[in-house]
Amino acid sequence: MPYILALDEGTSSARSIIFDHNAREIAMHQVPIACQFPNDGWVEQDAEEIWLSQLSATHQAIAKAGISISEITSIGIANQRETTIVWDRHTGKAISPAIVWQCRRTNEICRQLLKDGHGPQINESTGLVVDPYFSATKIAWILDNVSGARERAQKGDLVFGTVDSWLIYKLTGGRSHLTDYSNASRTMLLNLHKGSWDDNLFQLLDIPTAMRPRVIPSSGVATTTDATILGAEIPIAGIVGDQQSALFGQMCFRKGFLKNTYGTGSFVLLHTGTKAVASNHKLLPTMAAVVSEQREYALEGSIFAAGATVKWLRDSLGILKTASQSDEVASSIADSAGVYLVPAFTGLGAPHWDSSARGVITGLTRSSSKAHIVRAALEAIAYQTRELVEAMKSDTGTPLIEVRADGGAAANNFLMQFQADILGKPVVRPSYTETTALGSAFLAGLGTDIWQGTADLEGFWQVDRRFEPQMTAKHREDLFQGWKCALEKAKT
Repeated sequence: MPYILALDEGTSSARSIIFDHNAREIAMHQVPIACQFPNDGWVEQDAEEIWLSQLSATHQAIAKAGISISEITSIGIANQRETTIVWDRHTGKAISPAIVWQCRRTNEICRQLLKDGHGPQINESTGLVVDPYFSATKIAWILDNVSGARERAQKGDLVFGTVDSWLIYKLTGGRSHLTDYSNASRTMLLNLHKGSWDDNLFQLLDIPTAMRPRVIPSSGVATTTDATILGAEIPIAGIVGDQQSALFGQMCFRKGFLKNTYGTGSFVLLHTGTKAVASNHKLLPTMAAVVSEQREYALEGSIFAAGATVKWLRDSLGILKTASQSDEVASSIADSAGVYLVPAFTGLGAPHWDSSARGVITGLTRSSSKAHIVRAALEAIAYQTRELVEAMKSDTGTPLIEVRADGGAAANNFLMQFQADILGKPVVRPSYTETTALGSAFLAGLGTDIWQGTADLEGFWQVDRRFEPQMTAKHREDLFQGWKCALEKAKT
């Protein structure tokens, strides 16, 4: 029986999941990864810890599955996107911590790019807005702030990559420096319409072109692991950014299908077919998973703090003992009693793109309790999702039929029901919610002929629960207007 190893490297953990040819999970192991916050708005991780955590998770998953490494026919990689690493091409050592996608340290670089009038050029080429979220200014910052980095880069000694490139480099013993279209489209350096690196943007940011990885499709044998790393040479046949992977895992590989992943952040993607749709609401056209040479696109809205908000309640405020407890606490009261929480801890993502916004809690009274704050935190995720869905509808003219939900917080029944209520549309939770890992496994399986095409995959998607809206239209709009008022208070 062929087995597929899915490497799901996220912001808070590295997971390795083994699937069989019927897309059933055979074994999974997860290793947490720490984030550091050395300055206000800065978020970074130890690049070596990312690699070693993923390697450890892989060995543990194989052991749990009770199979030999030779029984794994292919590997799929899904990864946190935009997080950026620069390393020495000869030693494989990172020259600084990985700068995480949430990090805002490059605010000033972005402001200068906009001040100098480069915003339209960058948007026209990449489809992206100028923001610290994306990889390009992170690379420039590392070259400017790590001693000797720029000189080493100019000599050809340094390379950069998003986390997929880093893991591939490590898995192949430094033999392969690759990325796929979906990850490359999040760097602010790829021409979205041509599907190739934009030399003008490299010159603009003074990033040597020799540093960049080769861009390839998301599915197909790209390279093989070094036998000394895992114990065998295994084809790496799926490479994809985590959100595009979840879109694929939710069977949203046709125009008009929409999913939302409720993870550390929350990411709404609408498949737009073979056309990149320009947005009038600061949403981002991006590459979807590319199975063949035919490029496919999605329209994306990114919420910076979703599960991260619940983690903040648990770890920083001590309001919750576990993240899952938020469901019970929020359901213990009838409503939030006018309390709103805007989790702009590192600014606001789409459709606002306000890096200076900061979190606020409004509507507190003497009778407000921790339950009201917890409920407001979960409701904030749903409100932000509605903002994105409304913007997508306006940009594409496509009415929303349903939201396919996945990610850790999709298990929260309160959140899923409130999401359906505030949208006025059904939210559908699949039986298997680890669709990020599943999407990369599907791409790897297609790339090694375990499955012949997407039609072979559709039977694997099953519904666990369908949440129908129960709220009146008036109540829905009253609540959403209150959210808009709270949102304005977060903007500075």
